[in-house]
Amino acid sequence: MLTRIRNGIAVGKHEVSLPHSKAKETVAKILASNGFVADVKATTEGKYKSLNIVINAEGEPAKITEIARMSRPGKRMYVKADEIPAIKRGRGIVVVSTSHGVMTGQEAKSKRLGGELICKVY
Repeated sequence: MLTRIRNGIAVGKHEVSLPHSKAKETVAKILASNGFVADVKATTEGKYKSLNIVINAEGEPAKITEIARMSRPGKRMYVKADEIPAIKRGRGIVVVSTSHGVMTGQEAKSKRLGGELICKVY
């Protein structure tokens, strides 16, 4: 999902479409609530669901400069609440999967929850 967003920004698209999953939708909604993407829609085409992510409105520049996966299947990254990194001195966010759901790093720090680092966005 992150690569599709990154590639869509690189070629100047304002919307990308990808296969739906609950995890992708949750991460995309976090990006939308923090203002990095404009909108997230889950649609059904035939018997398969797809996720449409509007990167930016027509004619506006993309709000994402950098988006990268942190925890990978070969190298999982788990952190405690006080070890959650600040991205670009607080201008970016990190998405964390905790025992209470997927949330931003700031929300996890305030709730004193650690978890798996999913991605960082700036």
